[in-house]
Amino acid sequence: MPLSIVTALVRDLIKVPAAVLRSRVAVDAEVLALRHENAVLRRRIARVRYEPADRIWLAVLSRLVPQERWRHVFAVTPTTLLAWHRQLIARKWTFSQHRRLGRPSAAPTVKQLILRLAKENSTWGHRRIQVELARLGYSIAPSTVWEILHAAGIDPAPQRSGPTWREFLTAQAHGILAAGFLHIDTISLKRLYALVFIEHDTRRVHLAGVTAHPTARWTVQQARNLTMTLGCRTDSLRFLLRDRDNKYTAAFDAVFQADDVEILLSPPRAPKANAICERAVGTLRREVLDRILIYNEAHARVVLTGYIRHYNRHRPRQARRQLSPDSTEPPAPATATDLQAHRIRRRPVLGGLINEYRHAA
Repeated sequence: MPLSIVTALVRDLIKVPAAVLRSRVAVDAEVLALRHENAVLRRRIARVRYEPADRIWLAVLSRLVPQERWRHVFAVTPTTLLAWHRQLIARKWTFSQHRRLGRPSAAPTVKQLILRLAKENSTWGHRRIQVELARLGYSIAPSTVWEILHAAGIDPAPQRSGPTWREFLTAQAHGILAAGFLHIDTISLKRLYALVFIEHDTRRVHLAGVTAHPTARWTVQQARNLTMTLGCRTDSLRFLLRDRDNKYTAAFDAVFQADDVEILLSPPRAPKANAICERAVGTLRREVLDRILIYNEAHARVVLTGYIRHYNRHRPRQARRQLSPDSTEPPAPATATDLQAHRIRRRPVLGGLINEYRHAA
């Protein structure tokens, strides 16, 4: 406690015996005068600021005055007096000298690592996470891992949730081929259908064919043509992702199953389950079909073939770090060139509907 506070308390305590030895009438008169003075000061001062010594002194005197008289004697409320008393007790009984018993809590970095392992590995339970932490050099009990996961609202048991379609497709992208139909309305209001395939790994699009009558037999033949075009690349394919259209028959599936390709069916009315193919179909609509009039099947085949050639050879893909699907070069940071010394050449595609830009040789 500061020396100034101790001095003030001693000075005030010396005044107590003198007040006791006075006559009763003098004491009562002095009390009445002090009360009147307090009333005058309360009217003039909006808020009184008490020093620490004043608070201690009033808190000590409050134990000598009945609690029901506090409102008439003291200038502060009983709640304030009780709060001051609690602060005195809290300063005295801090228990800072006692060592905390029990096992020390895990470091925040270890907690973040536990939550990261649980998020990135949905099949790991708290014991599997504890084993992985031990291998990394963090000695922690399985029960502690369980408590950290439970406090974060994560089920400590394995199989918390199955993989999402995004996680599944990302992990299996190198072996997935997706199929989808695209309808085209001609200038004569005749509807055509195009069958397209897309490789998830490279985002390469294949046009199987265009027809006005997409029968099951026609679809099977297009599947055979595609497998012949892919050649030995079908050995790297593991899955064919398609919807439940009745044009995909057992004979269609058998064409791919002959190359050990497993058929995956998307749920009914769930286009997001085949999102990559649906996105490619949407790109074909936005960049070509919504901006050109189609005359017939031959015209549709020429237009789609020209655009898909541009799509595979030139159009950058964000999923491939701005590389085109056919590009095999590793991604490198682009360098800006001086436009005064180097020319940028434009090559129109589909009559100028789309343009490709390259540095002039």
